[in-house]
Amino acid sequence: MASTKNVQTTHISEKLRELHGALIEIVSVMNRPQRDEQMVREAGISLDRALFPLLVTIERLGPIGVVELADRAGRDYTTVSRQVAKLESLNLVERRGNAADRRVREAVISAKGKAMTDRIDVARERMGRAIFESWEEHDFNELVRLMRKFAEDISGDIGTGVGETEGEGGPQAD
Repeated sequence: MASTKNVQTTHISEKLRELHGALIEIVSVMNRPQRDEQMVREAGISLDRALFPLLVTIERLGPIGVVELADRAGRDYTTVSRQVAKLESLNLVERRGNAADRRVREAVISAKGKAMTDRIDVARERMGRAIFESWEEHDFNELVRLMRKFAEDISGDIGTGVGETEGEGGPQAD
């Protein structure tokens, strides 16, 4: 009789590949420039496509430093710094010193930027409702719950390699 653990391991291995494929598909759709352009059009705003995800990230996670913002966006720090300066020149964000370390400059959403992201949120909801209109409420709620759980778990996983532990290539004290 096969052990339950081996059955679960085999099942998880098969499903992880399927999950990975679904995540690649989702990320690919979300990273398409046409998707951002559609969102900007739906929101009825005028904003360069390259600035759009930065503005939304600053609104969601701000105050946020340019280095962290660049890391999250997968862009070069100098590029993001110029783009944040552009958002600041448009009065969509403000930059200020970090309370703990005045050398660090952080971006925060301005009132004008918040008004713009509020319009983006309305457009995102309209678009999302169209995607999920045929879903059962329970299925949608489970998707939200499980995606939140996955996001929290995967966020805590960054920094150490798979199978690494303290002293085996993971974080070490100096």
